[in-house]
Amino acid sequence: MTAPGRSAATADGRGRRRVVAVIVAAETTGSSGAAVRALLAPLAGRPVIEHSVAAFEQAPSVEEILVVVPAALTEQVRRRLAAGGYRKVSRVIDGGATRAESVRRALGALGDADADVLIHDAARPLLSQRVIAGCVTALGSHDAVCAVVPAADTMVAVENEFITERPQRDRLRRRQTPQGFRLAVIRRGHELARADPAFEPADDCAVVLRYLPEVTVRLVPGSELSFPVTSPADLDIAETLLAAGLP
Repeated sequence: MTAPGRSAATADGRGRRRVVAVIVAAETTGSSGAAVRALLAPLAGRPVIEHSVAAFEQAPSVEEILVVVPAALTEQVRRRLAAGGYRKVSRVIDGGATRAESVRRALGALGDADADVLIHDAARPLLSQRVIAGCVTALGSHDAVCAVVPAADTMVAVENEFITERPQRDRLRRRQTPQGFRLAVIRRGHELARADPAFEPADDCAVVLRYLPEVTVRLVPGSELSFPVTSPADLDIAETLLAAGLP
């Protein structure tokens, strides 16, 4: 592993490693039915998940896209993306029972060649090219990066319905995706997380923070428009934003 927060020079002659986007839409626990319906819901003429794929397809720095979906939807999504002509989509694979397992399957499918990996939640379709480019640039000098936006509200910590602490708002951020990593780094983190049955990470930066404390996570400015679309109200808002030419 490289020194904390730094990446080694590349050997591909282009000054950087290949960049692979992993789009994850494979959680099958909790309110999975609603989540799956939202991912396939039409948004401006195509499914929500396809907007996430299209964002990385349009990104000049991204060379490959791997999509992870629930096994029951793999063929349907594969056919849809093939019909859409997304040249960068190399595979659509079955996800696991949890988000972490789905990410591990994707990482295992990427082979042994070094790479920078951008892991993105498929439910965030309004992903801007600015955010993608910011993550890729940051991975040139850091082993882990995360798109974030400032906390808009004052946050409090509670216990038994009483406030116990009010953290300083200027130190708080809302995490988004993409979250980017050197492939070897995030693989190692997930190997360690898998061996710990008491920990089920909500995202991939949580894996790095817990199991690879020597690796710093660089923040990248995200976008207020990159919210998860999981309900009819979210779809209406996203439709309005796209009609206005955003993001």
